[in-house]
Amino acid sequence: MNLKFNTDKAKNYKNNSQIARVLTEDWVKSNSYCPNCGEIHLQQFTNNKPVADFYCIRCKNEYELKSKRSNSIGKKIADGAYSTMIERINSNTPPNFFILTYDRTKWEVNNFIIIPKHYFVSDMIEKRKALSQNAKRAGWIGCNVDITKVPNNGKIYLIKDSKIISKETVLEKWQRTEFLKNKKGVSKGWILDVMNCVDAIKKDSFTLKDVYQFEDILKTKYPENNFIKDKIRQQLQLLRDKGLIEFKSRGHYKKINL
Repeated sequence: MNLKFNTDKAKNYKNNSQIARVLTEDWVKSNSYCPNCGEIHLQQFTNNKPVADFYCIRCKNEYELKSKRSNSIGKKIADGAYSTMIERINSNTPPNFFILTYDRTKWEVNNFIIIPKHYFVSDMIEKRKALSQNAKRAGWIGCNVDITKVPNNGKIYLIKDSKIISKETVLEKWQRTEFLKNKKGVSKGWILDVMNCVDAIKKDSFTLKDVYQFEDILKTKYPENNFIKDKIRQQLQLLRDKGLIEFKSRGHYKKINL
């Protein structure tokens, strides 16, 4: 990967947002690859598809690119129409998200991550205020994606702090998330919530008691479930079986960091 943008591509543009769009899209097309199958070149949709920017010719995965002038990915990413995103999540067809941050003074990438589509659930999508009646698209309602609700293992860096992550590591991390593809609704929600609970524990080694501290929070989200601790143990066992955490001894676990 070459972290530098090819600024020649934007010579004919004056608008800053158009320049950023042209340069970031060109960079992804020239430097990225499919994190699912490893295909070395992604293809760009030519008809301004509203819910995706790139696709893989081999595995058919689709990717939506979000870029921002920043040193970090931040907490929220502005997306398109709220209703469209919710519809795609409910139909289990959201795009995978590329998030690219760059330094405009150098026109250089500093972070590039992928969030697999199977990490998206509806409560990660925040409805924005409708555009005013004086706006060109009066009444249109957009959305933000709250990426603080995405577990750490669902934020797969291809580039982190200007350092390129090996392709092998990226592909391995992606493969460890594949089991979520077959999870839906409440079942997926439980897995993601327990992942986030584990992430919130500020140490690599943790105990069952540490996770039980989130019982009240989970009870609020799942009021009809009277066996929260049992459900926590069940999800930890699943995460262990999928290689996302390590079982050390009875009631003791360790995070796995690739």
